[in-house]
Amino acid sequence: MSAGKVLIILSDSDKFPVHKPDGTISHEDTGVFLTELAKPLGQILDAGYDVVFASPSGKSPSIDPLSESLLVYFGNWWSKRKDQELIKRMEIENNIRSPRPFSSITDEELKTFDGVFIPGGHAPISDLGTNPELGRILLHFHNEHKATAVICHGPYALLSTKYAPNSPGFAYKGYKLTSWSDAEEKLVEKMKGGEVPVKVESALAAEGAEMVTIASKKLGDITVDREVVSGANPMAANALGSKFVEMLKAH
Repeated sequence: MSAGKVLIILSDSDKFPVHKPDGTISHEDTGVFLTELAKPLGQILDAGYDVVFASPSGKSPSIDPLSESLLVYFGNWWSKRKDQELIKRMEIENNIRSPRPFSSITDEELKTFDGVFIPGGHAPISDLGTNPELGRILLHFHNEHKATAVICHGPYALLSTKYAPNSPGFAYKGYKLTSWSDAEEKLVEKMKGGEVPVKVESALAAEGAEMVTIASKKLGDITVDREVVSGANPMAANALGSKFVEMLKAH
């Protein structure tokens, strides 16, 4: 018997912009960050929850190519393979290759979900932060105090609550949150030779979130405030998944 149901939010985007010093814009490959999706997903499934994948228009998601590097896994080939096999399992058993468009999930159906999870990768900065339908969805979880997990660039999606129909504004003003930091983004900019125009940490802070970016957060510590658990980068994936499941069970 199912323990409940979790909505997993994905991006339709497979690119993110980098503004070059010569005035040109390059479009870099991205997608969902493999381990940031797979590690919490595995824990959600192991706890007996069903999952439903959703995205802006239902496009099949891309995996961020960087996230499949063994460097990300500190050389642990087995851990990488386990994550890849879980995604393949979701292709067979679930709807990860044909996510539900946000608009197809009614307010009535939202009542059947116990929590929502938004993994990272640079993709969310392209199409999740201003999506009105996602804002409507997230306002449901916020207003009903349902467990909400976000990691890396995933927290940028929380800004969509500003754009929901009849929105009262950014729903997470005053919340303590942790995301991919501006300092971490500067390392990406150096590697890509240009500027990433959207900084998740700064964007959330500008709307009134209290960003927690102390050193331990970059090493995998998570931040919990009310119904939201958040983490900075892939090193937080296991702790985030564990806490999210704990919050799901407590609701």
